[in-house]
Amino acid sequence: MPGRPASTRLCQRNVAGLSAPSRSLVDMQPVIQAEGLVKRFADTTALAGVDFSARRGTVLGLLGPNGSGKTTSVRVLTTLLRPDAGRARILGRDVVHDAPAVRSLIGLTGQYAAVDDALSGTDNLVLVGRLLDLPRRAAKARAAELVGRFGLTEAAGRLVRTYSGGMRRRLDLAVSLVGRPEVLFLDEPTTGLDPRHRGEVWDAVRALVADGVTVLLTTQYLEEADQLADDLVVLDRGRVIAAGTPATLKAEVGGQRLHVRPLYREDLPRVAALVAEQAPDLEPVVDAAGELVLPSADTGLLHRLGARLDESWIPVAELGLRLPSLDDVFLTITGHAAENDPDTDSEPEAA
Repeated sequence: MPGRPASTRLCQRNVAGLSAPSRSLVDMQPVIQAEGLVKRFADTTALAGVDFSARRGTVLGLLGPNGSGKTTSVRVLTTLLRPDAGRARILGRDVVHDAPAVRSLIGLTGQYAAVDDALSGTDNLVLVGRLLDLPRRAAKARAAELVGRFGLTEAAGRLVRTYSGGMRRRLDLAVSLVGRPEVLFLDEPTTGLDPRHRGEVWDAVRALVADGVTVLLTTQYLEEADQLADDLVVLDRGRVIAAGTPATLKAEVGGQRLHVRPLYREDLPRVAALVAEQAPDLEPVVDAAGELVLPSADTGLLHRLGARLDESWIPVAELGLRLPSLDDVFLTITGHAAENDPDTDSEPEAA
């Protein structure tokens, strides 16, 4: 993408109007910084020279399909994997050479809730506090503080197996904060949650950032990134393919898209011919589901195409205009959809 490198774009912001004493030099330094990260698993390159950075007290969103390198990036930054090349720092500490110091500064919530179903919410928190060498009284006090902060007070004494999905994810977030980390890594924290429970997790993340925690969030949901992220990095096949704010990426992807999916896949060539007839200057893309997507469209085109489909007796399963989605970002930038390929990020590797 033209312009300044992604790492430069992401760590710069407009500070006009702020007096010097209100913004220290420390606050200007990237809290998370990745430079030229490379990671290979046998013949698969999970990271192929990745650069990005995150500012203090903000959310950096990593977008991309399965296998794009999101989880591998998180595992490198959290000291769980050694990069084959490049370097990464958390609050100035090198993740390889200063790994113990890095671990004392961070919290991690993975794709699945890492809590014990056979314990209560409070007991899970106290257990983690004790594992972090907190005295028993301090661990209980921290547990009480966190269950209140995440709206779990009434359920704190219940076994976790009775919790809803949203409650489990909130507890998982609370567990990652027992050690008061300055940086929190959230690896697809809302996967599998319904919209209501996803909203609960979003509210919890917003509260953390308001308290000054820096968050790196990986997600496949553009809506989630739009709700939470201050800056975005889009990964595909182990490379950074776009970076900027949510508004910037939306502007680059464009406005509404026309989606049309014939009821019968064998009608797709006929649908494509009608689209070419109605919009000869627009180049459609067909995704893996057999849906034809036009990169830009308006209601006039929608109505004209609908009428021609009716005249041609072509039944459609879907026809309409949508705002850009993550698939639209990938269709526009890379020319292919965000396929759910096997996730190379899940390859086993010793830290």
